[in-house]
Amino acid sequence: MKQVFQSYSTGRLSVEDVPAPTLRPGGVLVHNRFSIISSGTERHAVETARKSLLGKARARPDLVAKVADKIRRDGLIETIRTVRARLDTPKPLGYSSAGVVIEVGEGVRGLRAGDAVACGGGNYACHAEIVFVPQNLCASVPAGLPLEVAAMSTIGAIAIQGVRRAECGVGDVTAVIGMGLVGQLAAQILCAAGCVAVAFDPSEAVVKIARGWGLDECFA
Repeated sequence: MKQVFQSYSTGRLSVEDVPAPTLRPGGVLVHNRFSIISSGTERHAVETARKSLLGKARARPDLVAKVADKIRRDGLIETIRTVRARLDTPKPLGYSSAGVVIEVGEGVRGLRAGDAVACGGGNYACHAEIVFVPQNLCASVPAGLPLEVAAMSTIGAIAIQGVRRAECGVGDVTAVIGMGLVGQLAAQILCAAGCVAVAFDPSEAVVKIARGWGLDECFA
């Protein structure tokens, strides 16, 4: 099967022929029909990978802290080996997809071969022809819902989680800062929930998109 990978040492993207994943207990094999390119998240990953080691360190101070902890725990030589191995290992991209169940693993309930499902999760719902997904990271697609729409489910769930964490209620005036894919969805969810959503983004192009579906308060 074909799958998209990225080299974290060079940033190079490639489509590779790789063996299909094996079925494991607690999950399902899915023949992907659509996978979503999350433009902001994946562009950031590609741009970070193309940086020098110093640039990567500046971009990901959280990983620098983990490296420092590993040096203290395992020593410098072992840490260098681990970091080099991580940089040289191709990284799968994608985390939101939809397709049809091929096979169901032991212990899975409520799903069977032929079911349409939406899938989520890094290293699971990848840009690949066939993926293995744990049951708790996939959901049945309602009859009549196109799979290209169902493939957006994980990104929609991220937007909904943001709205829930903010504890927004009917009539609240809310600011959505950043009108990328998640921001566009979050603003629409807020409006549907009875909130007043005010959108901000430095890009006039994405602000124009928000105005296009009816959001009045938009600022570049």
